[in-house]
Formats: sequence, C-alpha cells, structure tokens
Amino acid sequence: MPEEEPEETGADPRRITDLDALKVFTHPLRIELYRALFTARTATASQLADQVDEAVSLVSYHLRRLAAHGFITEAPGQSSDGRERWWKVSSERGFTFRTSDFADRPEGAAVMGEVTRQLLATRYARYSAYLDQQLAWGKEWTDASFSSEYMPRLTAEEMHRFGEELGELIKRWTDRGRAAEEAGDTEGREHVAVHLYGFPYRP
Repeated sequence: MPEEEPEETGADPRRITDLDALKVFTHPLRIELYRALFTARTATASQLADQVDEAVSLVSYHLRRLAAHGFITEAPGQSSDGRERWWKVSSERGFTFRTSDFADRPEGAAVMGEVTRQLLATRYARYSAYLDQQLAWGKEWTDASFSSEYMPRLTAEEMHRFGEELGELIKRWTDRGRAAEEAGDTEGREHVAVHLYGFPYRP
C-alpha cells in the first residue's frame, strides 16, 4: 500500500480508486512536483520550475494534470497582483492506493505496478542524495538518521494491523511537528523523509 507524504489533520489520506487518477503518477515529474508542493505548502509554477530545473510551461502543464484529478488545487489570496496562480496540495494527508482496487483489470495492475516503481525510484534517489551529503548535516542529524530492516513472521492480518499502527505513529509525529511549527517552534526543525515497506517473502 504505497502512501505519499505523505497529510488534513485528523483526516485519512485520500484513497485513489480511479484508474485515470492513478495514471497521473506514472510520470516521474508529477511525483516530483507533488512532493515539492507538499513540502512548500504553497508555490507558483515558476517557483516549482526552479526547484525541479524544468521549463515553466512544462511544469504548468503537469500541474494542470494534477489539478484535473484533484491532487492539487489553487491557493487563493496568495498573489499580490493576481497574475500568477498559486497552488497547494488538496489533502495534507497525501494519498494512498491498494492493489485490490486495481488487480481485477490487467491494465489496472500494470499501472499500479508502474506507479509503485516510480515512487520507489524517487524515494531511492532522495535517500541516495542524503547518503552523498550526510557529512554536511553534522553529527546531530547523522546520529538521528536511521535505516533498518526487520523480518518478523506474521500472518496477512497481523501485517495489515502492523501497517496501520505504523501509519498512526507517523501521523502522531507529523501532527506534533506541525503544531510545534505553528506555535513558532522552528529552531532546528527540518523536513524528514520516512520510508516504510512491508511485503511477504520466502527465503
């Protein structure tokens, strides 16, 4: 169950069940733009184009594709002159999708697999960039960072419940960080990426 940065306080992530909506994320630039906008909270196409090093016209096109399926929406009241559109993600809890919603159609399974691989590739790129730059973060952050693998022996039901508990833990810390930031506690606060995977395997 891939889930993007994931977050509306107290709300669940948006669950994608429409195949055309899921297809939006087969394009890696749309994933990158969604993540950049999620982090920025609000941004214009020009600002996002600078971040992803692409032409503003191309970024605007992909933003419109994201907006057409409700993943992002205009952020009113941001522009001083009204000439440039500001955008924000539609749900602060991100989105999620499940195999069972698409596996009954060959095209659905193929699209879901492609989106999952695109998400995995962009996550790997982000973590790889951190590994290249980790010494620049200093001891405090490198000591706090973690990368672990666990191999419990579970039933499908237990793994499902385990995943739900991990999701609740992430939500609790996300809400805690947001509340502290809104209260003005920004000293030493950085964006943190947490990647979790759970899947069966046989040795």
